[in-house]
Amino acid sequence: EVQLVESGGGSVQPGGSLRLSCAASGFTFSNYIMKWVRQAPGKGLEWVSGINRGGDITTYADSVKGRFTISRDNAKNTLYLQMNSLKPEDTAVYYCAQTFSMVGSLYAYRGQGTQVTVST
Repeated sequence: EVQLVESGGGSVQPGGSLRLSCAASGFTFSNYIMKWVRQAPGKGLEWVSGINRGGDITTYADSVKGRFTISRDNAKNTLYLQMNSLKPEDTAVYYCAQTFSMVGSLYAYRGQGTQVTVST
């Protein structure tokens, strides 16, 4: 059974940082492209970032480029999202997802999500 468990969310002031983690199990993690997507209150699912199987190719939505960094540790079956210079518009539930494409919000499986709130 595919399981994806996100952690690391929380409340932070604008300009702050958070590091999200996603622990994967139930499949061969290194065989899959992974991505982060998010859903803000009252809005649809938004693609944030993707990473290839080896971790050496990454993609980012324009809204987070230069502020967020996606990475993975295939030995630990874990996906990460380092978020810096956070803005109120980054407030959302963040999901990690197993996918076939590094871009776009489509996915095969996703976790339960972790809440990120950016406010003063």
